[in-house]
Amino acid sequence: MKKSLNLKIFGAAALLSASLLFTGCKSAPDLTQANALALIQAKYDQTPAAGANITVDDLGMRQGVAAKYWTRTTIYPNKIWADFTLTAEGKKALKLPKGGDVIQWRPESANDTKYSIVVVTVAANHLKARDIKEIADEVSGGKGAQFTEAVSLDGVPDALQNIAHNPGNKLATTRQADFLLEDGVWKLHSIV
Repeated sequence: MKKSLNLKIFGAAALLSASLLFTGCKSAPDLTQANALALIQAKYDQTPAAGANITVDDLGMRQGVAAKYWTRTTIYPNKIWADFTLTAEGKKALKLPKGGDVIQWRPESANDTKYSIVVVTVAANHLKARDIKEIADEVSGGKGAQFTEAVSLDGVPDALQNIAHNPGNKLATTRQADFLLEDGVWKLHSIV
């Protein structure tokens, strides 16, 4: 009797295994680097486009004058401080974060190379995702990968792009994207 019961249990287990094999257990689809990058970029494309913040230091101020984005309108008695007014060309290319059209240049000394201001490009763009690393399994059951998040300067005039490439500007950042499998499809869960 015991042998018969064991035989029935073994037979049921074999039948269940065979039915799973023939019906085809659905396994999770692969998440390729190209698919992951497309999911990240789709998220960025859904986010409202914005101007890029550009830090302008002493070199950038001189480049802005040469590009005719601003002109010096006031020199203060200490001969270090100055006010620069955006030109018509400057207003087409950038705006000041606090509004207005006057840059108040206030370094601490004539040798202060660290003083800077921030301007915002008028051209609005979406961030760009690129250079995704190998996708790894996570403890949560999802997957994750590091990638580069880059500021897009599409439509930004060349002179302002040159200023953006000066030291002090960060145009790319390494980020982590996490993905979860939902209803058999990989979805972007978060970007940190």
